Parts: sequence; structure tokens; C-alpha cells
Amino acid sequence: MSGAALGLEIVFVFFLALFLLHRYGDFKKQHRLVIVGTLLAWYLCFLIVFILPLDVSTTIYNRCKHAAANSSPPEGSNMTGLYATATPVPSQHPCFKPWSYIPDGIMPIFWRVVYWTSQFLTWILLPFMQSYARSGGFSITGKIKTALIENAIYYGTYLLIFGAFLIYVAVNPHLHLEWNQLQTIGIAAANTWGLFLLVLLLGYGLVEIPRSYWNGAKRGYLLMKTYFKAAKLMTEKADAEETLEDVMEEVRKVNESIKYNHPLRKCVDTILKKCPIEYQEKMGRNMDDYEDFDEKHNTYPSEKSLVKLHKQVIYSVQRHRRTQVQWQILLEQAFYLEDVAKNETSATCQFVHTFQSPEPENRFIQYFYNPTVEWYWECLLRPWFYRVLAVVLSIFSVIVVWSECTFFSTRPVLSLFAVFIQLAEKTYNYIYIEIACFLSIFFLSICVYSTVFRIRVFNYYYLASHHQTDAYSLLFSGMLFCRLTPPLCLNFLGLTHMDSSISHQNTQPTAYTSIMGSMKVLSFIADGFYIYYPMLVVILCIATYFSLGTRCLNLLGFQQFMGDNDMTSDLVDEGKELIRREKRKRQRQEEGENRRREWKERYGHSREDSTRNRNVHIDPKESNFSEMSTNRSTSKYTRANNRTERDRIELLQDAEPLDFNAETFTEDPLESESGRSFLYPPFRYQPGGRYLSMSRSRIFDDV
Repeated sequence: MSGAALGLEIVFVFFLALFLLHRYGDFKKQHRLVIVGTLLAWYLCFLIVFILPLDVSTTIYNRCKHAAANSSPPEGSNMTGLYATATPVPSQHPCFKPWSYIPDGIMPIFWRVVYWTSQFLTWILLPFMQSYARSGGFSITGKIKTALIENAIYYGTYLLIFGAFLIYVAVNPHLHLEWNQLQTIGIAAANTWGLFLLVLLLGYGLVEIPRSYWNGAKRGYLLMKTYFKAAKLMTEKADAEETLEDVMEEVRKVNESIKYNHPLRKCVDTILKKCPIEYQEKMGRNMDDYEDFDEKHNTYPSEKSLVKLHKQVIYSVQRHRRTQVQWQILLEQAFYLEDVAKNETSATCQFVHTFQSPEPENRFIQYFYNPTVEWYWECLLRPWFYRVLAVVLSIFSVIVVWSECTFFSTRPVLSLFAVFIQLAEKTYNYIYIEIACFLSIFFLSICVYSTVFRIRVFNYYYLASHHQTDAYSLLFSGMLFCRLTPPLCLNFLGLTHMDSSISHQNTQPTAYTSIMGSMKVLSFIADGFYIYYPMLVVILCIATYFSLGTRCLNLLGFQQFMGDNDMTSDLVDEGKELIRREKRKRQRQEEGENRRREWKERYGHSREDSTRNRNVHIDPKESNFSEMSTNRSTSKYTRANNRTERDRIELLQDAEPLDFNAETFTEDPLESESGRSFLYPPFRYQPGGRYLSMSRSRIFDDV
């Protein structure tokens, strides 16, 4: 099994990253370099999280083996007495290899390749690809030039920070500049920035994740929040449509002003290809205009303005498409939550859906997840499951907060993570060590990464599921992951006292810690910032618990969901009305489809039989050319007469019946339209001066 666990986890993590990227990105429409760059960044970060527990178990085994080798007597020695009694026996040092043992020399090379590749992605390649993806240039050279100009300030900031650390080391007389020390300075600068952001995201996730599951168990909470989201999303959807209309108007003007023989016509064609299909059809090229573009000496837009317009078109189209898809998804969620609220009081224990799913479900799922099982899960079991899960996650959060505030204490050991690992290390239970390490770092990663997926920076960064995330947001998420994962792993090793700079013990470090170098070069970071800054997570957790950030955003005009706010109540009522309107609209559509389906099932076969019987009486063998020509001429006039007569009948049948004695008239256009149908039978006259239709309960009897 040597190295087999490492290979299995490498393959598993790759498919996990590919699955998540497929959920948020669009493999068909987005550029391949964007997909490859984001996939590589996510893959390397997830790989570090999954492989680190194997590094911990391998390090503990190497420590045991090293301790056993140092405590054994020299070979060929005949000493007895006290030294002989100190000779270890197998029961005292059970240094057996773990099932996931990784041979020596593999992990340092593996960590070095993974770490420096991720750093190259996050600091150099991905920022450049971000600017390249957002550029509105029409050529590769133009996009590269724009990306270099936009990243000049970005890279200059990095050089300034690195130069400050470099000057500090050069001025210090006790330090000598060497390559390893310069490498350590760069790693320290990157980890300092990552740890600063890590604590902010971790403090939010430790409170918000358990609270979200606890609130999800409350009746009506998710439905009210969905109504709130619907009101906000409708505003965003309307704004996106308005923005798209304005941009398309600019494109139309440019398309009309720049003719076919203008040098910038290729740029206009490139912009038109990015527009939606309905706008492309409206703004087709006018190929009939052969006027020379410079005869009238009109003012034409410059290439720089076309680049700006191209960028606006890409952004507006992406935003419009995203809001449309999110609106449909939110409608499905709202309809389903309303069904859950209705079925909670059902006495039949059968879950009834208002609308059937548009996609056919798997037969295997339909067999096991039938309406009875769905009712018990949605109405009874899921709330209790969410409550239990919220309690478990809250306990984990308390352990993390306590350990973050006490991990620097080695005597006594106060960090609970370190206590658990040291207890397992005494018995050399490698399975327990790996499970404990994996659960710990996995929970930390969920708290940090989930915040990255939830956070939204206006409309510039937003990870939207169902393939609606743009290239800029995907690349930005890859940058964040690569910057957050190394300090996250160092923080975890500090919590477990596997980092020698925290435990202050002369023991063999892990392979991951060894590539980071000795932080003694920058003592004020190793002994100060890395130890005391994580304590701020307590303040952030308190602020998140009392929703201070949410309240501040509300004061600034960014509406957030709060139960004790009048603005929230108004938005919930508005969203409820929007969902009700969409529900009525869908119900009318389904009723119309059902009527058409019923019409086709009842009278489609009779029409086919009559047509078939009509064709049976014609024998093509007995007809000659003259008869065929005669039949063609007569049938032509017969068809014309039949068509005219049929049109008259349809016009009479489609006429709206008038009730001259009616005292009231309905003014609702929806009711008037719903009462009108071409499927109603012919009307009959009744005394009293009015025409009344026949009974609607049997509307197909007289057709």
C-alpha cells in the first residue's frame, strides 16, 4: 500500500475539482485557458487539504522510528544493567508502518511542486488571465497589452512589499542574505497576506454555517428568505434588462453608422456576434447600402470606443443571462417550499407537487424516493436532521475558537486539536490520527471556502451555480484559494502542535513545514503575527453572531435579510406577490397545454382515419394521365371552395357570444381571455335576445 493512498487521493481530488468547476463554469462557452487555469488552481488547493493528513501520519511514524533508533544500544555492545533496561522492546515502541505510509523523499518534492505552482498561478498567471478575459480588445496583441497595463500597478505593489522585507533583512546585522532566506521572505509575505484574509473569512464561516442549518429547520424561514431573494433578484433582473437594452441601442447606432467597407467593420461584426440572437436578427448588416463611408464626412467611433463597447456587451449579456437563469431556479425553489408548507398539514402522508418537474426523474430514484418517503423526509425528518447537524457544527466551531486562542501554550497543552493528536500519537493509532486530522482541516476548509462561494463583491465577483459564473469570477476564486490554502494548512499544523516553531520542540517537522523554511529570519512575524493575530477570530465570531456586518450593510442601503426590519418585511411581501403572479401564469400555461393535449387525443385519431379512408377509394393503377390532370384541376377548385367554407365556419365559431341583457361586464383582461376558446361548440339562440354557449362541462360533445 506504499504510495497507493497518495495516488487514490490525487485522482479523487481531480474529479472533485472537475465536478465543482462544471457546476459553476460553462465548459462550452468559456475559453479553454480559463477553464484549465481555474481547474488547476482549485485542484492544487483541494489536493493540499486532502494530502496533509497523510503527511502528518508519515511524520509521526518517522519520529517514532527515529526515537527508536536513537534509544537502542550500539551494535555489538555487551553493556548490561541500567543501559540494558533502557533498551526498548516492541511493546514500548510499536513503530509499524501506517497503511498510508509515503516513502522518504516523495513528500518534499510533491509539496514543493504543488506550493510553487499554486503561488505562480495566484500571483502572476491568474491576475494576467483576469485582465485578458475582461479586455474588450479585438486581437490577441491588444488584449495582452491591456492586461499588462492593468497589472502594472498590481505587480508593483508586490514588488514594494517584497522590497520592504528585503530592506529589513539587509539592515539587520545579524542576518545575511542568502537564497534560502530570500525564499523564506517571499513565503512569509505571501502567508501574511493569506492569514490576514483567512481569519476574516473563518470568523464568518464558524458562526454562519451552523446558524444557516439551524434556521433552515425553522418552519417558514426558508420560504420567507426565498421571497426576499425573489424581490431583490427581480430588481436586479430588471436592471440587467435595462442595461442590456441601452447597450444594444449603442450597438445599433454603431452598426448603422459603420458601413460594410469601413476599416472597423470587422470590429463591429465581432461585437454583433456577442449579442443575443434576437438582437442580431434586428441589427443585420445592411448589404444593400454601397455608399462609401467617407463621402459625407460623418464622425465615426474610434477603435478605443469600440473596445469599450465590446467590453460592455460581454458584461451586459453575461449578467442578463445569469439573472434569467437564476430567476427560473428561484421560482422552482419557491414553488417547492410552498409545497412543503402545504404538505406539512396533510393527513395522507403523501407529498403532492403543484407542478411536475420538467425533467424526467430516474426510475431508481422514483422507486426509493416515492411521495411517502419524500413527505416523511421533508416534513418530519429534515428539520430534526438540520438541528442535530447545527449542534454538531456549533461544537466544532467552539473547539476551533478555543484552539485558536490557546494553541501557543505548550505546557500545559490547551489546544484541543493538539490534545487529540498527542493522545493518538502515544498509541500510534494512525487511522485515528488521519481521521482526526482530516475532519479538522476539512471543517476549517469548509468554513473558509464556503465564504468564498457565498461572498459577492457587487457585480464584479460572484460565483453563481448552474454554469452562470463568468470567467473573471472563476479566475478570482482560483486566486483566493491559492492564497488562503497555504496559511490555512500552517494554521492547522500550529493548532495540532505539529509545527516546531509553535511547539518549540526539537522534533522532526512535517514535509510541508520543511519547504516553508525557518521563520526565524522574520522573528516579529513568527513570534508575533502568526500567534496573536488568529485570536481576532473571537471578535469576528461575536460580530457575525450579532449580525453587525448585515446591519451595517442595511444602513448603507444594501438590503439584507433581517427578521426585525421593516424593509425586509416589505421585500418579503413584494417577493410573495411576484411568486404568486408567476404561479398563476404557469398554471394557465399548463391548463392550455392540457386542453390541447386532450383535443389531440380525442380528435386526432378520427382525422387520421378519415384521411386514410379517403385515400383508400383512390386506385392509382386505374387512372391515366388525362384523368389525373382532370382530377387535379377539379380538386384545385374544390379545395379552394372547401377552404373558403371552412374559414367561414371557423370565423363563426371563434366569434365571442354577446349577452345583451347582461348587467355587468368583466374588466379583467385575464378573465376575458381565459373565457374565450376556439374549442367551444357552436352557440344556440335562446329567448330573451341573447346567445348563450352550451354547457362547458361537456365542451367536446357537439364538435
